[in-house]
Amino acid sequence: MSLASVRSSDTGGTAAPTVLLLHGYGSSEQDLAGLGPLVSDGLPWASLRAPLALRTGASAWFAITTPGSPDPEPVVEATDAIWGWVDAELGPDAVVLPVGFSQGGLMATQLLRTRPERVAATVVLAGFVLGADQPADDVLAAARPRVFWGRGTLDGVIAPHAIERTEAWLPQHATLTERVYPGLGHGVHADEVADVRAFVATATVPS
Repeated sequence: MSLASVRSSDTGGTAAPTVLLLHGYGSSEQDLAGLGPLVSDGLPWASLRAPLALRTGASAWFAITTPGSPDPEPVVEATDAIWGWVDAELGPDAVVLPVGFSQGGLMATQLLRTRPERVAATVVLAGFVLGADQPADDVLAAARPRVFWGRGTLDGVIAPHAIERTEAWLPQHATLTERVYPGLGHGVHADEVADVRAFVATATVPS
């Protein structure tokens, strides 16, 4: 399962983590490509297109069955597809910093929950976590890696039970930076972009 991408000119062959932009349902790799230079703080970045084609130019990481509670199997398949792209395009030891929006935010947490040793930090924008246990959850509960979770008070897209699940899961498995933006719907605005850039800059400094 090959994934299309847009990326900066210096991805691959670098020890620095690559910022991996993961779009939401019904979008494409072009949707978040503009965020790459804004949030990466000079790091290499790549924006991926999800493997499930919906219509001309639109894709998804997995089909929506029950909103906020996706079937685990296709999520695992999409996670494997992303790691396959990373291994092939960036190298089998490459470290990434996933930045995911909405459905892509869930995929960002999936990378963390499967190969945390290869994730420098994680950014979730208007997203949530999968309800099913994942391979590295026990490791994360002990290590508490850095995660940024931003969302708007007027987001009516993500199901409330998915938000509640994420509110419970993240503090138990991450060192969490949470931002809730008054008046923001299901989207990203300038204040959040600035907050993500600051988080990326801090999260990539060795502790």
